Amino acid sequence: MVKELRYDELESPIGTLVLVVDGEQLCSLEYADYEERMQLLLRRRYGAVQLTQATDPYGFSSRVRAYLAGDYHSLDDIPVNTGGTAFQQQVWAALRTIPVGTTMTYGELAARLGRPTASRAVGAANGLNPVGIVVPCHRVIGANASLTGYAGGLERKHWLLSHEGLTLPALVEPGSALFQAFPVQ
Repeated sequence: MVKELRYDELESPIGTLVLVVDGEQLCSLEYADYEERMQLLLRRRYGAVQLTQATDPYGFSSRVRAYLAGDYHSLDDIPVNTGGTAFQQQVWAALRTIPVGTTMTYGELAARLGRPTASRAVGAANGLNPVGIVVPCHRVIGANASLTGYAGGLERKHWLLSHEGLTLPALVEPGSALFQAFPVQ
């Protein structure tokens, strides 16, 4: 049996985003240049899938655009269906409690979950987050305050955190291809 999911694409300052909806819940938000990863995660979860284009399903695309335009709380109550193990779901739910414009280390997040020695497991769950930006895994950083791990690339993580008002060291030299691709505004 093939699971039918609806999707929309939207342009953003950090590349084309692909949103996938299962029923009335967002089940994937990925960068178009990471579509292979998205397809793999969807197949692991649903088996065979068929993606059908939809325009702004449930207003989710408009809400992501609003976030990118500076309305940081437009994503707060988007319903998500992340799938995953009980532990992964616990991590992903905790990510949604990290306030805009702040960060938390993997260790701090593990401690918040009552599992202070599980920072690596938290990192692994973070890396499998299927609903980037809405489930803000970009707000988790390394113990030394470094930007570590982001499935969409560290330059995008840097952009998202800067967009949310954090002052961060430059990841790339001005004038480089990456800097030109995602300039921080």
